[in-house]
Amino acid sequence: MPPSEAQVSEALAAVREPVLHRTLGELGLAGPVSVTGGTVEATVFLITDEHPSVEDLDARIFDAVAALGDVQHITVHHAILDDERRRLIVDQLHVGHIPFGDPGSRTRVLLISSGKGGVGKSSVTVNLALALSRLGRQVAIVDADVWGFSVPAMLGLEHAPTLVDNRMILPPSAHGVSVASIGFFVTEDQPIVWRGPMLHKALEQFLSDFYWGNPDYLVVDMPPGTGDIAISLAGFLPSAEAYVVTTPQPAAQRVAQRAGLMFQSSHVKIPVRGVIENMSWFTGDDGKRYELFGAGGGQQLAERLDVPFVGQVPFVPELREGGDTGRPILVEDPDSESAKAFVHLAEWIDEHKPTRRRNPALKIS
Repeated sequence: MPPSEAQVSEALAAVREPVLHRTLGELGLAGPVSVTGGTVEATVFLITDEHPSVEDLDARIFDAVAALGDVQHITVHHAILDDERRRLIVDQLHVGHIPFGDPGSRTRVLLISSGKGGVGKSSVTVNLALALSRLGRQVAIVDADVWGFSVPAMLGLEHAPTLVDNRMILPPSAHGVSVASIGFFVTEDQPIVWRGPMLHKALEQFLSDFYWGNPDYLVVDMPPGTGDIAISLAGFLPSAEAYVVTTPQPAAQRVAQRAGLMFQSSHVKIPVRGVIENMSWFTGDDGKRYELFGAGGGQQLAERLDVPFVGQVPFVPELREGGDTGRPILVEDPDSESAKAFVHLAEWIDEHKPTRRRNPALKIS
């Protein structure tokens, strides 16, 4: 027996909007439905005609209705909200400040840092975020490496964020992870020549004007080294936790140590929760591990900073290639040695939840 219209309406209302992260019923976006035999027609309202995830939304609706049983054909019609209803929803959703700084925020903010460039920090950020998402967590990325932004390309994101009601920005997403990056607003050949105040304002807008929907994790790709961005983020995100990425060689871990000490300094006061070693080894066709960049740097850095050594990520060409083609290793080859290493890192971080803390002493103006 086909489902009733009441059953279809209930299923439609329970569908979670992929960008706004609330159900269609909560947002008032579930429209009328009709059922004729095994044919179902449903209308859903879109907050903007440039909705970035219509295909994902439709797929969720199809799955929800098909699960009712005895449905042969499903048609979803899209209607655009009028200005008044759009404004009401934006009023409901847009907080107008940085929500991750609120005492009641449930979002864990992970600052992925390194002492210098070239250690694969952005690859770690992207694949760690995807691994956390695979654990069923809602995850967002802020690409705070303003000068060396690379996250959009690594995820294959080409479309810009969507502005709604001239107030709220909907971040594009890939593989279930939402992203904010300066790379959406400038071209690859356009250098970013900004002083501290401009960097500070850009980061503030990423965190407050973008709608994130209360994610479980906000993973921040930090610029290498120490400086203005770290100080700004410490003020914006007082409950953040830092993870330092290094490669095995001693020279790299000595530089990475400075990034860890910066977080622990009185200027920043962000706890370092662990060290991640990247490019730890290469497994040859003969099955042997070759430590191309030496060994022990990650463990030594963890001991110097007195923090846990979270894990190691092997060096594989596919990891680099995935970043170049927009197909991360977690997507392209989820059963690979490298992908499994990122899953291990994500599981460790997810299991080791810190005691909630705040840093009331740091004020940024």
